[in-house]
Amino acid sequence: MKLGIVGLPNVGKSTLFNSLTKAGAAAENFPFCTIDPNVGVVTVPDERVDTLGKMYASKKVTHATIEFVDIAGLVKGASKGEGLGNQFLANIRETDAIVHVVRCFEDPNVVHVDGSVDPLRDIETINLELIFADIEVIDRRLAKVSKQARVQKEYQKEENLLLTLKGMLEEGKTVKTYEPADEDEEKLLKEFSLLTGKPVIYAANVSEDDLADDGASNAGVEKVREFAKSEGSGVFVVCANIEQEISELDEEDKALFLEDLGLKESGLDKLIRASYSLLGLISFLTCGEDESRAWTIKKGTKAPQAAGKIHTDFERGFIKAEVVAYDKLMECGSMTAAKEKGLVGMEGKEYVVKDGDIILFRFNV
Repeated sequence: MKLGIVGLPNVGKSTLFNSLTKAGAAAENFPFCTIDPNVGVVTVPDERVDTLGKMYASKKVTHATIEFVDIAGLVKGASKGEGLGNQFLANIRETDAIVHVVRCFEDPNVVHVDGSVDPLRDIETINLELIFADIEVIDRRLAKVSKQARVQKEYQKEENLLLTLKGMLEEGKTVKTYEPADEDEEKLLKEFSLLTGKPVIYAANVSEDDLADDGASNAGVEKVREFAKSEGSGVFVVCANIEQEISELDEEDKALFLEDLGLKESGLDKLIRASYSLLGLISFLTCGEDESRAWTIKKGTKAPQAAGKIHTDFERGFIKAEVVAYDKLMECGSMTAAKEKGLVGMEGKEYVVKDGDIILFRFNV
């Protein structure tokens, strides 16, 4: 999973990026992977994998990972090349979802680029840049497709879809609010890779005082929640400065620090939960002496396709999946006991994998 972190200057975007990636790396003893200066890879905390690793004395324990991209250069006019403009837009196209950091705190020492704190205005500023960029992409594509549509009927559907989307964008609507009519349109939308078609999670950045009640008393956070609900986006409340402090602590001290603040989880944990929920993702698990591992898949994935995440041969030669729910295995204490109680099922090609399934795939190629 690849998440792009965007936001106007001085909203806490880079502070949040730095603290999330550092915290995620330290928490799982995962080497902070810097692909370039603004990319970090962190592990997804999952105690189920750690528990299985101990149960099987696994030589290796592998968690799922998230790649964060700190997308720089976003100011008014980014779609026209202002700031780092075009570079920023190219980086966003490669992400699965956008984490939009919105300032919901007052601080006279931190200047806002527009002179005052207004989260909805900030959201609109960024959305307009994405809309302008999408219109430009559609215009370029239309120039080619319209010529082909005159002589080849198969291009007419694409031309009609592009014109519909352009009309929406010109009205200020985002592509993610468009419902594709069929699978062909769905495929075309993915192919277009339009910026406003990407799922969005709003990170409402608040002061420490507003963190304990999850921003309930902050009017700006409430506005962001209402806006997110209207477009089907996710929201989580975070204090970038607190996250920065958390990132410096070890696991034990982190737990005590969160407890002192009256918090159940860190911003990284909130973001991971929001990301999995918004993108419809779950994890299935594999375990053994060599490795215990979490694998990320879409909800609704059937057993053969889940097997394909491990290796294409597993999907191609799929025979059966030996499945037990993590909770059931923990109750029994061992795979042998779970089998004796009839809790391990042999599932076929139509089995839909559930979150926390522990699976052994049987295949033949």
